[in-house]
Amino acid sequence: MIYHIMAQSTLHCSSSFTYDVFLNFRGVDTRNNFTGNLYNSLCQKGIQTFIDDEGLNKGEEITPSLLQAIEESRIFISIFSENYASSTYCLDELVKILACSKAQGHSFMPIFYDVNPSEVRHQTGSYADAMAEHEERFQDQKDKVQKWREALSQAANISGWHFALGSQQPEYKFIANIIEKVSKIINPTPLYVAENLVGVDTPLLEVTSLLELGSDDRVNMVGIYGIGGVGKSTIARAVYNKIADQFEGVCFLGDLRKKAINHDLAQLQEILLSDILEEEDIKVRDVNRGISMIKRRLHRKKVLLILDDVDKLRQLQVLVGGLDWFGLGSKIIITTRDKHLLNTHGIVKSYEVKQLNDEKALELFSWHAFKRNKIDPSYADMSKRAISYFHGLPLALEVIGSHLFGKSLAIWKSALDKYERILHKDICEVLEVSYKDLEEDEKEIFLDIACFFNSCKISYVKEILHIRGFHVENGIQVLIDKSLMKIDCNHCIVMHDLIQDMGREIVRRESTSEPGKRSRLWFYEDVVHVLEENTGTDTIEVIVVDLYKVKEVHWNGMGFKMMKSLRILIMGNVHFSKEPQNLPFENARMEWIYVSFFTI
Repeated sequence: MIYHIMAQSTLHCSSSFTYDVFLNFRGVDTRNNFTGNLYNSLCQKGIQTFIDDEGLNKGEEITPSLLQAIEESRIFISIFSENYASSTYCLDELVKILACSKAQGHSFMPIFYDVNPSEVRHQTGSYADAMAEHEERFQDQKDKVQKWREALSQAANISGWHFALGSQQPEYKFIANIIEKVSKIINPTPLYVAENLVGVDTPLLEVTSLLELGSDDRVNMVGIYGIGGVGKSTIARAVYNKIADQFEGVCFLGDLRKKAINHDLAQLQEILLSDILEEEDIKVRDVNRGISMIKRRLHRKKVLLILDDVDKLRQLQVLVGGLDWFGLGSKIIITTRDKHLLNTHGIVKSYEVKQLNDEKALELFSWHAFKRNKIDPSYADMSKRAISYFHGLPLALEVIGSHLFGKSLAIWKSALDKYERILHKDICEVLEVSYKDLEEDEKEIFLDIACFFNSCKISYVKEILHIRGFHVENGIQVLIDKSLMKIDCNHCIVMHDLIQDMGREIVRRESTSEPGKRSRLWFYEDVVHVLEENTGTDTIEVIVVDLYKVKEVHWNGMGFKMMKSLRILIMGNVHFSKEPQNLPFENARMEWIYVSFFTI
């Protein structure tokens, strides 16, 4: 009985994979055409694929070896064709596949080959005829037939691919799209997570436990909260890297608090949909339409969605407004400094990230101060004094440890005396000690990156910094060595939001009331103020405002007149009411400009 097989096997679905893909199909329909072509394409890409070559002479029951192959496969592809439902063997495989997918979160990808998904879902057309025959044949095993019906309906409710013979889309392109999707599931691009992590194992286990990865009959939403710099984003990234391959679509919407400054909520909805659906041309006209699009496009899709650094309830309401917006088995993680946001949004499962205990704090500090997991005995007292100041806050331990690396005891004492004087103040003031220890060239590079280039490709940033006349290679390496920035596996700059905040605050303090007297402008509202009010001065060296959507500047065209020191000007998606009259093209110091000027 299939029920007996299902009850036994769902408890033993393997978490280690022998095969990347298991193909479930009706041989007489597609073995020598579509399925054969798909199998060959998968193998050519080095994707380990199981295809049942015994299928031409199948018996009544699926064999133990076939059951094992299903359990040891990461992705299941069922190819529903005209005569699929006439095979009890295919239906038995499908029941087993869906059971294992539910138990372990393995990906299931239905392909509807020249049949309409509604025929499979409601068992009409050839599927109605096949199921009627099964009803007649298995009159004494009605539960078996019912499970086949339920499996067909469940499979057809999962987002998949539809290919119609005679359509304009060539089969080879259709197969190429499937291969691309399979490749992304097998090898999802990992998020950057630092080496030598300390104290992450327990939070990682706790959060994955709260997500209930085996529960594909519901959607789980989990919050991660704690103070800034305690490691919330690191834990979320580690969870993503661990489980991303179990979902049909994934999105890590990082640094949401800052993204919301230059992106309206509809644009964030576009990013979410584009990442999960892997479509580049998605446009959302307004927030309400965006909500409808998320519900309509994702309500049958099993997704992993992480919203990092949420600071407004409205962000949650328009991005993850309800559990029913997403397909069963979806997992949603929200990181925030404000637990009240989680409670207000009805998130009942949450994990508080606490500061490291003294043992873990000392280990993390040692990795950065001594480049090993144990402290130098001659620095033991100083090290314990250092960790006592920062109360187990990982970001501070990392930055301060890197700052002290290779320094003498006398310098350690002097630095710790400075930290002691700013105890209990904002963490940015603690981090600023590392900034003040930089050479002038290094400070300028740091401020440029903090103000403009976090998350940008390092090659692009180096090109601009070279134009600025800095000693780029050495300066970048110093910032990395001092843990003020990192380079991820995609060759992009990674700077913690608190470190970025510290850098931007240093620039803001150049003139707290008038942005036109600051060396760098990056915030759209500040740039608009300076250009419309003609308050620019020769202090301004760099302006970078590359907006996601077009915004307008109403001015008299003279806003650049006094910016004699401006060297870098990057402005994208800005409409001007008049052509600029004094754009500093003739400025001898001006060496890099990208402006999309449009007049209204």
